[in-house]
Amino acid sequence: MRILIANRGEIARRVIRTAKRLGHETVAVYADPDATAPFVADADHAIRIGPASLAESYLSSEHLLAACTDTGADAVHPGYGFLSENADFAQAVLDAGLVWIGPKPEAIATMGSKIEARRLAAEARVPIIPGFSDSQEPDDLAAAAERIGYPALVKAAAGGGGKGIRIAETPAHFAHALSEAVTEATRSFGDGRVIVERYIPRPRHVEVQVVGDKHGTVIELGTRECSVQRRYQKLVEEAPAPNLPDSTETGLRTAAIRLAESIGYDSTGTVEFLVDDETGDYFFLEMNTRLQVEHPITEAITGLDLVELQIRAATSLPLGVAPDSVAFSGHAIEVRINAEDATNDFAPQVGQVTVLDVPDSVRWDAAIELGSTITPHYDPMIAKLIVHAATREAAIARLRDGLDRLLLGGVVTNGGFHRWLIDHPEFRTGRITTRFLDETELPVDDGVLEAAAVAAHCGSGSGPWGAGDRRFTPHRPSRTVAMRDLHGNVHEVEPVPGTAVEGVVNVRGQSHTFTQLSRSEHWAPASAGSRGAANAVVAPFPAVVAEVHVEPGQAVDGADPIVVIEAMKMLHTLTAGGPGVVDEVRVAPGGQVETNQILITFENPEETEDA
Repeated sequence: MRILIANRGEIARRVIRTAKRLGHETVAVYADPDATAPFVADADHAIRIGPASLAESYLSSEHLLAACTDTGADAVHPGYGFLSENADFAQAVLDAGLVWIGPKPEAIATMGSKIEARRLAAEARVPIIPGFSDSQEPDDLAAAAERIGYPALVKAAAGGGGKGIRIAETPAHFAHALSEAVTEATRSFGDGRVIVERYIPRPRHVEVQVVGDKHGTVIELGTRECSVQRRYQKLVEEAPAPNLPDSTETGLRTAAIRLAESIGYDSTGTVEFLVDDETGDYFFLEMNTRLQVEHPITEAITGLDLVELQIRAATSLPLGVAPDSVAFSGHAIEVRINAEDATNDFAPQVGQVTVLDVPDSVRWDAAIELGSTITPHYDPMIAKLIVHAATREAAIARLRDGLDRLLLGGVVTNGGFHRWLIDHPEFRTGRITTRFLDETELPVDDGVLEAAAVAAHCGSGSGPWGAGDRRFTPHRPSRTVAMRDLHGNVHEVEPVPGTAVEGVVNVRGQSHTFTQLSRSEHWAPASAGSRGAANAVVAPFPAVVAEVHVEPGQAVDGADPIVVIEAMKMLHTLTAGGPGVVDEVRVAPGGQVETNQILITFENPEETEDA
């Protein structure tokens, strides 16, 4: 069978690995920015499907189906995201006489609408959160929020992945939250409908993996904890979910099976729940009718290959796994390595991977290789680092070691954030809720100072990697250097050769890139660029302008939304930052902007007074 993967990056590579192991041929599709991406080289065949624009490439059913015809594909695997939960695309694949490696289109359509999914969950006796979706009129939705009570959650009725979700803290915030949720939902899923729900203040996000086949078998593969989130995007997942009351875990797994069986589910899928951390009560959130990003941790504790089970189900083979035969072993944790700066509100980052060294003690599912370029066009996740051990404590220890030894230079990532997180008491005790990052102040990264000291030491000629010309030598160092920081803590850090004038140092899970300023012993951290400008709103990262809310001469307050930009599939609202009067509007919707580009300027207060 020749399988076309209608996706990109890490998940395309993941599907290709299993498909090849099973003896199938693979076809990669790529948009122009991905022409030289590793997943393209991994496949047996590859075909261009369009430019960078998602609508003209990875979200184009027409282009993807044409690629199937041109390459002689027999089957389509949608991966996750993009068109993986698009029932029309699934049906079009089947209508073309191809195998759809996913659930039947009816299940996708049913569960793709959170409105319909809530109804079916209630029929299957699965607890649901109080909410409203009977009307899409703004006044009706606002009235429902008043009845339900604030803070209220506004979330997209279609899609998933944390997009199209906003919290309205008060009635005054509702209109803006509704507008942003509708806009993001429309852009992400082509469906602007929303649901207003009760907001649970201390929720945990726990999910259950289910798998079905076309012979009526449906099994569940245990729970996963996904509560470490930023903007409703998961950052860390673990299996099984820790510290669940026995009655809650049993209830979650039973409810997931009941819902999947009620719709005759016939592929891999995930039933997601919110668990009240204070009471243990749980509520149906949604069902994702696709493979999840976090599927490797379930594979780790069960020994099953979920992509293989998908392919078996799609080709009408039985799963070959009896519900009572699944053996669970140990604990697994996955961290998403994203190209984003945790010290700057997780702003997306771009650049080229100049150094990459992955410890062999971890599973590394990655979109990147040495030399890969990270662009602003797609999701910021560039890799997943997965560990498995006999106990949760042992898994955390293995994860700590893996992050300490991972070296990724040239692009700012959230690796340091993960290293900090796993030593946080709430994570260590398994008590994190989805509110954790909203309520916790992230530490200032002083590791850059330690890294600078290491870089200076290693370039001085006195260290084991010093050279007469004060540069790192081009060979691989054979040992690490123990450095003591300003707090008296000892860290083992490892310099890595980059180019003749560049080096990378890893301190507590964060890789720091340094550039030699002269033929001396002075090293400086590579600059990330200015993050602002006087009397102006600037772009914090490369993006596309989605909306402009002001015009010249308009008076604004500090919290007023000025410009909405879109980067890596997320909307970001930029505010005025202070009171003022708009002078120039230098951008328009649809325009591409670069980091630190001035978007809006304000009148100089002194000039205004003089006039």
